[in-house]
Amino acid sequence: MMTLFSTLLSFLMGGLPKLFDFFQDRADKAHEIALATMQTERELALRKAGLEAQERIEHIQTEQIQINAEVTNAQTALAERQALYAHDIAIGQGASQWVTNARAMVRPAITYGLFILFAFVEIFGFWFAYHKEVPFEMALDLLWDNETQIIWASVVSFWFGTQSFSKK
Repeated sequence: MMTLFSTLLSFLMGGLPKLFDFFQDRADKAHEIALATMQTERELALRKAGLEAQERIEHIQTEQIQINAEVTNAQTALAERQALYAHDIAIGQGASQWVTNARAMVRPAITYGLFILFAFVEIFGFWFAYHKEVPFEMALDLLWDNETQIIWASVVSFWFGTQSFSKK
């Protein structure tokens, strides 16, 4: 039960930033709905006054404001990403190339190491079972049991779940 819970948690951790984005988007949309309601009320008031030309001008200005806001948001995101890259580079300044490479390889090395260990245990287990003349079905049941499948699913769902959540 605990391994199933860890699989689910691993997959969901990859989507945690998207969850935060969802709530931010929800708040943004609520704000946009309030603005749209106010605009609609204003447009109705302008139509009653016969000022449809003014309405068109305001519509164009509103579109320009929205475009400017989108550009500003994109520029802010780009500036933030560049600041993060600059900070990462600044941390590595003065360090040897070996240290910089070692810093970049921590997560991949752990992942590769654990995968190689997993593959070694499974392959050696099959080899041992073969030489002890254990029936294939029994060896498969012992080596690829539910816990192993859940751990494997947890790792795969974390890494590939993170990739699918990061795509827009």
